[in-house]
Amino acid sequence: MDFVLHTYAHDPRATSYGLEAARALQVEPDRVFKTLVVALDSSRAVGVVPVSRSLDLKALAAALGSKKAQLADPVDAERVTGFVTGGISPVGQKRRLPTVLDESLQQWDTIFVSGGRRGLDVEVSADDLVRLTDGVLAAIAR
Repeated sequence: MDFVLHTYAHDPRATSYGLEAARALQVEPDRVFKTLVVALDSSRAVGVVPVSRSLDLKALAAALGSKKAQLADPVDAERVTGFVTGGISPVGQKRRLPTVLDESLQQWDTIFVSGGRRGLDVEVSADDLVRLTDGVLAAIAR
């Protein structure tokens, strides 16, 4: 799998880590994706959506065959992934979580996702990311 690591100086005052990455890397925000941990009943999963959009929790739950999803508490998200909030990656988590990726990633040859810490993004083929995460594609962004 081919990928490119991109680093940038993270500003601790940034309120939107994903939009900060898009600006720093001079990339369209629709091409930079954030990884959000959600709670489904007693399990966890992740949704991967463009940083310019929000996660549709009902759509994510439906894609995984659940009735309801809610964003996980940041402390819980860090505990289950092993990554700090703002650096949560869809790959390399402590335990691989079920992953749903927004279908909009298919419009790009490559996309950007967090590399596991703030200030580090990985540029990867959209198809490779779907394969690597064993992810499900669905319309989960709004």
